[in-house]
Amino acid sequence: MKHRRHEPSTSVPLELGEFLCFAIYSASHAFNRVYQPLLRELDLTYPQFIAMVLLWAQDGQTVGDLGRQLFLQSNTLTPMLKRLEALGYIRRNRDSADERQVRINLTDAGRKLRQRASYIVRCVRNATGLGDKQADALIEQVDALRKALESKTTG
Repeated sequence: MKHRRHEPSTSVPLELGEFLCFAIYSASHAFNRVYQPLLRELDLTYPQFIAMVLLWAQDGQTVGDLGRQLFLQSNTLTPMLKRLEALGYIRRNRDSADERQVRINLTDAGRKLRQRASYIVRCVRNATGLGDKQADALIEQVDALRKALESKTTG
């Protein structure tokens, strides 16, 4: 019995422009270029901004809860939260019921920042050129893609 070497399938894209991962990677960079000047006015990075978005939705979350939603480890999240605290947008306190947990609470300045942030979200949404239904469908597809990929790496 002869052993054949496995030849790459001709259906597998070998041009960078055909890689789904590169399309998402480069779109992420394009998003950053749109967000950066808008967030500079708030003195926030994109990761800090999305942490604030989660806190505006639900104040008083634990560091662990926030990290899970942001897909960040505590060694990445903690310095970011310290910076937000230094900016006066949040306070970090030990949970009185469970000293192991650190809760994150918005300050008045952090709550007031939400109004300015809604303008940024509208600007970025407009920059995509997508209608609401298109954007919602794309978000759903990308989320499904992330979940499928995670299921292959966490098993």
